[in-house]
Amino acid sequence: MPSPDRTSPDRTELYAVVSEAPLDAEAVRRAVEHDASGAVVVFHGVVRDHDGGRAVRALDYRGHPEAERFLADCVRRIREETGFAVAAAHRVGDLVIGDVALVAAAGAGHRAQAFDACERLVELVKQEVPIWKRQHFDDGVSEWVGL
Repeated sequence: MPSPDRTSPDRTELYAVVSEAPLDAEAVRRAVEHDASGAVVVFHGVVRDHDGGRAVRALDYRGHPEAERFLADCVRRIREETGFAVAAAHRVGDLVIGDVALVAAAGAGHRAQAFDACERLVELVKQEVPIWKRQHFDDGVSEWVGL
């Protein structure tokens, strides 16, 4: 993989938001765009209608009171590791099929760098941010995921 494009600005502001309201994907994208960006990758994690062969009707996301701080730590860490602009927003509360639960973005000089930084950010968010998901299945059963 090519080395980071050091012509990107030294951004001191981080975009890391945890919200009960629908996420602003355009704000996440704008947070990573800059003149040196040859590529901007935006990931939308969307609530799907199935999991493990079972029909899902809705999800609840519940977050630790400091979830946003943990999310900011992830954004900061990936930015420091890669040298690229990254940003993320995660939704909490009651979501239905088709709702966006996570938006992550990365801006870099080249597409491979942007894809890699965005994927690394999504994986770190899933591992480190204390937000828990409860799935509600069509058969009436609910279960927590990842506890």
